[in-house]
Amino acid sequence: MRWPASLQARLGLFLGILLTVLWIAAASVTALILRGEMDEVFDSALQETAQRLLPLAVVDIVGREEDEGDRVTQRLGAIRAHDELFTYIVRDAGGRILLQSHAADVAVFPAYDGPGFRQTATHRLYNEDALQGTVRITVAEPLDHRASVAREIQMGLGLPLLIVVPLALLSIVFAVRASLAPLRRFGERLDARNARDLSPVPGGDIPSEIAPVAATLNRLLDRLKAAFDAERSFAANAAHELRTPLAGAIAQVQRLQSETVDTAAKARAAEIEATLKRLTRLSERLMQLARAEGGQLRLDRCSDLRIIARLVVDDVARTGSPGRIALKLPETPVMSDLDPDAFGILCRNLVENALRHGSDAAPVDVTLTRDGQLVVANEGPILPPETLDRLTSRFERAGASADGSGLGLAIVAAIADRIESPLVLRSPRPGAASGFQASIKLPGDNSSASSRSSLSTR
Repeated sequence: MRWPASLQARLGLFLGILLTVLWIAAASVTALILRGEMDEVFDSALQETAQRLLPLAVVDIVGREEDEGDRVTQRLGAIRAHDELFTYIVRDAGGRILLQSHAADVAVFPAYDGPGFRQTATHRLYNEDALQGTVRITVAEPLDHRASVAREIQMGLGLPLLIVVPLALLSIVFAVRASLAPLRRFGERLDARNARDLSPVPGGDIPSEIAPVAATLNRLLDRLKAAFDAERSFAANAAHELRTPLAGAIAQVQRLQSETVDTAAKARAAEIEATLKRLTRLSERLMQLARAEGGQLRLDRCSDLRIIARLVVDDVARTGSPGRIALKLPETPVMSDLDPDAFGILCRNLVENALRHGSDAAPVDVTLTRDGQLVVANEGPILPPETLDRLTSRFERAGASADGSGLGLAIVAAIADRIESPLVLRSPRPGAASGFQASIKLPGDNSSASSRSSLSTR
């Protein structure tokens, strides 16, 4: 027999089996004890009956008017019909029957062999005599009567099993379930956590037997949180500290280009400047990723996302893509409790990604709907599903350009995950034969932290 995997089922099954076995054992022992007591009571009744009837029989027999040497057997008649459990016969020293009960069957009475209890295959008997053994009485009780009473006692003890045991099993199930409720709540609280929430799980009401497991788990979560915080802090600090020396290096390279007249040296300086700028963009992306993974993205106040979207699009267009972005905003405010900085990072990465990988001949469409849906779409070749599945991984590039950091969509995915937005990638863009579209539904001012989102990006 294989025990169930559930602790609740194991406890319920074990306690139920144990209770049933103990009840059956107790009922059996009680039945045996009652059978012994019952035999003593019936034997006492046999003896008492014989000792009560014998004096009456002696008086009746001695007082009869009969011829000397001639004794007639007398059978007592029944006053009204009834079941006679005890039957008796009275005999003289020669074995002749002098008196008998109305239902007595002489065949079941063996020959008299002295006072005391006797037992045959069918009856329990008691012998007694008087007048120096000249008058002898034998009282018989059928063994079937005792067996019938024993069966009734056993049924009386066993029938409650059909009611009490199921009720007891249900009580055990409810008691075990109630006792394990704190452990179940602890598991539900733990299951409700997402991958970013590593704070200790409250477990003050957990039973003392399970408390060490909960404490160990919380210590493990603390160590994991410390390790992740250290990793994010290192990435953010390293990226921040690189900004100043990178800016200085770019300035020196630009100065070198302006001062040298050697064409080859100018070309090498231009390559160095391009490499330093890519490194600068990478450091900025690393800081954005650390911000997306470690910062608080939901605030207790709301802001209009239209203002942030317009600022981001204008800044991106001004820094190198004039006329390539078509922005559509609703007339009414789009209020959200999403951190404006986080929304700016998300919007900038989607727009820059679309500009970098989209067709130069078609504009990038950026749309923010009144219900908080941000849609960024661009023209370009169709990406296969296996490529779409990899694009949100860190340092993954679509292959259209080599100057990307491979972190833009990873940052978007991290923010979407923090606001619990499922990620969906689509290519071609809906309603077209080519292109790509990214869309995410941002949390509104009345939405909860578990607002539903869909993201299509690359």
